Amino acid sequence: MNPKGQTLQIDDPDILAEARAVLDRYEAALMANRTEELDAIFWADPRTVRFGITEILYGHDAIRAFRASVGAYAQRIQRKVHITAFGPDMAATHLEYERVGTGLIGRETKIMVRLPNLGWRVVSAHVSLLTGTDPGRKAR
Repeated sequence: MNPKGQTLQIDDPDILAEARAVLDRYEAALMANRTEELDAIFWADPRTVRFGITEILYGHDAIRAFRASVGAYAQRIQRKVHITAFGPDMAATHLEYERVGTGLIGRETKIMVRLPNLGWRVVSAHVSLLTGTDPGRKAR
């Protein structure tokens, strides 16, 4: 329960569907490099964060500048999607994908919030790509 005595509903099917629709819209825009749509999905605020494979971006202006510099994104195939909704206004999406042509596996996490008068926006994103083994990790 929260401080007001209300129970937080986790994984409401309608909220999961809404979050999935944002994820699908983002994926379609990414594969087509529709920069304006990608920018619109992210919260236009200096507190928005995006950690990418080769970049660390703080603020919507930095994210927008990065997007403008990209000629095309590597094509990818979704392998697994996992979404958790926390109440009616927050969701975490996790995408495992495979890059077409290389077979490299990537992961992408987005924290989405439903903002008043704006709807769903990504407030934080993290993208990573598996490139091999970690030399610091001990074999099991």
